[in-house]
Amino acid sequence: MSFVSPLFLWYFMPAVLIALLVLPRSWRNGIVAVGSLLFYATGAGAFTLLLLACMVINFAAGPALEPDPWDTRPRGRRRRLLLGVVAFDLSILLVWKYAGFATEQIAWFAGLFGGDFPIAELALPIGISFFTFHHISYVVDIYRGERAALRNPVAFGTYISMFPQLAAGPIVRYHEIADQLPQQRSHRLDDIAAGFPRFALGLCKKAVIADSLAPVVDACFATPGEDMTFAIAWLGALAYTLQLFFDFSGYSDMAIGLGRMLGFRLPENFARPYSSVTITEFWRRWHMSLSRWFRDYVYIPLGGSRDGAGKTYRNLWIVFLLTGFWHGAAWTYVVWGAYHGVLLVIERVFGVDSAPAASGARTARRALTAVLVVFGWVFFRSADLGAAFTMIGHMLVPDLGGVTDVVSTALTNQRLVILLAALAVFFLPARRITGLVLESARTPRATALRVGVMTVGVAYAAILVATGTFSPFLYYQF
Repeated sequence: MSFVSPLFLWYFMPAVLIALLVLPRSWRNGIVAVGSLLFYATGAGAFTLLLLACMVINFAAGPALEPDPWDTRPRGRRRRLLLGVVAFDLSILLVWKYAGFATEQIAWFAGLFGGDFPIAELALPIGISFFTFHHISYVVDIYRGERAALRNPVAFGTYISMFPQLAAGPIVRYHEIADQLPQQRSHRLDDIAAGFPRFALGLCKKAVIADSLAPVVDACFATPGEDMTFAIAWLGALAYTLQLFFDFSGYSDMAIGLGRMLGFRLPENFARPYSSVTITEFWRRWHMSLSRWFRDYVYIPLGGSRDGAGKTYRNLWIVFLLTGFWHGAAWTYVVWGAYHGVLLVIERVFGVDSAPAASGARTARRALTAVLVVFGWVFFRSADLGAAFTMIGHMLVPDLGGVTDVVSTALTNQRLVILLAALAVFFLPARRITGLVLESARTPRATALRVGVMTVGVAYAAILVATGTFSPFLYYQF
């Protein structure tokens, strides 16, 4: 089930909200947990059992991981248990997500010597990257003493399986939401009133902008190398840069809005990332919940920036190599992560990440950052490294070629208008985040924006959904 499907919009979401409003307060976590598992089961099927098995293991381990003043040995019982549970969580992720990729590499290497090796073909469970990271956050935060373990399995199920963030985030660290999980959590019509405009904004981003750009992106990236031109390469790269932003930030807005309607405050995931003046700032604004997760559970445990410049650069590069690999089992994702890791190290070496800049220099640095990000997205979207380098090669060498008939057919007048309008995201100011304005601001301008999004925007998006022109969220594949 998708947030932009008629089943969700017309039936599931209203049913859950009505149940929360009319049934006793003590049932609320149960309603969210059961509804979330039903939501997951409609798309994941039998993989729901895998999710439940992971939940049982991590929930059972929680109380035993709480700090124990009698267990002070560096390699004591709690530490061994933590390592065991984290190893279990990661093994589930590695097997289901990376077994196929690993066996492909082994088969390729064996083929060099005339050998043969079977390739594993496993279906990818929806949201496995996200619920694995939620489980790891839960056990690590308990081990560190940042929050107590949950004794109520319904509350734990609510945290892990909450449908707004289960399939594609935001990645909610346990200590961010632990205080919101008690059964007596209040739920009011005010929460629905605040959350629905945010949900509506995300729906418009996804259905109106991202899905309109998808055919253009697909046509450009499917262009054979011999037909690729400077115009097609840049059109495809820019269109995908915008499609991915409006698709994923749209999902995040819908998730945050849904969470608010359920009575939860989920963390922000985007803050005008294309207004960044450095790659370092970009990663403070793009997929913020993932960046914070890697900072807390990988970068800092590796030593962070405490042990000198050399180890700091190593840790940055490792984190972003893992960030790329987390997104998918393909060399294109690995290269994309390594690319961003190298850029971050370069900025740290030359002090660009923290150097102030005058307005003119700031504009130039913002433009350079945007271009570097666009080049990176080519690796992220391409089918393989060969296709990525072919497209980047054409982006670097202007030619007089136009676009193919396939690309021209995809780029209708309507989609061209949407593409040009979406390009405005590169020029918007960095400080004003539309989602937060819709959710909480009480100015006349915010009210007008709220009315526009919830009338014209939602009406048009609903028509697109009803006609079946929506597509799955891009981050469902991760």
